[in-house]
Amino acid sequence: MPAPSAALHRLTAAEVSALIAARALSPVELVRSLLARVEATEPGLRAWETIDAERALAGARAAERTVGAPSAPLAGVPLGVKDVIDVAGLPTGCGFEPFRARPAATDAGVVARLRRAGATVLGKTTTTQFAFRDPPSTRNPWREDCSPGGSSTGSAVAVAAGHVPLALGTQTSGSVLRPAAFNGVTGFKPTFGRVGRRGVFPSAWSLDHVGVLARSVEDCRLFLAAAEGPDPGDPASTAPPTIPPGPDAALPPRLGLLVAALDGASAEVREHVLEAARRLEAEGARVEEVGSAPSLELMQAVQQVTMQCEMVDVHRRLRALHPDAYRPALRAYLEVGAELPGWAYVRAQRLRRRLALEMDRALDGHDALLLPTCVGVAPPSAAGTGDPSLQAPFSLLGLPALSLPGRPGRERLPLAIQLVGRRWDDLGLLAVAAWCEERLPRPGSPPGLD
Repeated sequence: MPAPSAALHRLTAAEVSALIAARALSPVELVRSLLARVEATEPGLRAWETIDAERALAGARAAERTVGAPSAPLAGVPLGVKDVIDVAGLPTGCGFEPFRARPAATDAGVVARLRRAGATVLGKTTTTQFAFRDPPSTRNPWREDCSPGGSSTGSAVAVAAGHVPLALGTQTSGSVLRPAAFNGVTGFKPTFGRVGRRGVFPSAWSLDHVGVLARSVEDCRLFLAAAEGPDPGDPASTAPPTIPPGPDAALPPRLGLLVAALDGASAEVREHVLEAARRLEAEGARVEEVGSAPSLELMQAVQQVTMQCEMVDVHRRLRALHPDAYRPALRAYLEVGAELPGWAYVRAQRLRRRLALEMDRALDGHDALLLPTCVGVAPPSAAGTGDPSLQAPFSLLGLPALSLPGRPGRERLPLAIQLVGRRWDDLGLLAVAAWCEERLPRPGSPPGLD
């Protein structure tokens, strides 16, 4: 049997799956190798809340018995789970001290689905408190004085550092795509409702998405195939409607360059996106400027009003029970949100529907929109978890979005582009992203870890 072509900690989930299916790699050998990798590098990164080594090894041994089963396409693939998502027997701490000793009784719906597909949970990854802005102590593997992003902080760092090939995250503003960009990995947020949220602690019910941090677009496709589908415990989840087929993965895509998103970006980020556009155009893609999209500033404002009002309701009882356990930024955010009048929320939802129609028109004639993931590279840790302004609009509208890592910039920090697709055309977006991934430079591995 062929040996793995890369160090085990650098394999993608798709490569792991193929090697295990060919019996060229033992799931137990892989988990042991990754546990050793975590032990060697975790003290300097702090990507994990809990490592569940014994059960991970037991899961790997069980995965060896399901290799080749059509129902287990992720057999033996190790998985990290953000610590706002339930894993049976492990606490769902949410970065909140009163929750740290409270184990979950059952797996979240998405975790259960991934386990049925053969994935092995390695443990729980760090999150900002209740997936908000107050940063945890996790460090960026590219530069420890820079932010790893939030709130799927540990999941992004665990993938970047070679601890796991796949990790679950959640996004309400930009909490999957932004840490993906800052850590040089791939981040994917499916269409709202495509992946159920039963067993996920809510931030804002009409905005929360479960997504994935990964090493390749194909890994994101494997995640979606295993995780999608309606869940009776999440009324917002549903089966995808029948839509016309997306773009052929072998054909050059039609990309809409969202020029308005370049205006607030740094010069380095702007040049990186334009460089990517030129390279893709030279490879045959059609790249056209999109000038008629709805205002990014208005979409972000509507997203923030929606999120703030819904978060106040989520935390109403907890704030009364544990007022001193809340971190400063979240406490202030909830105090201000409690003063927002009901008409502001209603007005925001009316604007939201109008903006969704305008964005549908902007996407017409394009397979995906092309724009920066973030306005800049990872900022200094003291500046917080980063600016969500270029990710939040697509969380508001529930559109599928993907961050594709690019070359390191002048400060040796990863750059990234964002691709956004039509509602429910997640497979079309992934096809576009895979085509782009083959033709654009990658960031490599964080320095010093290998």
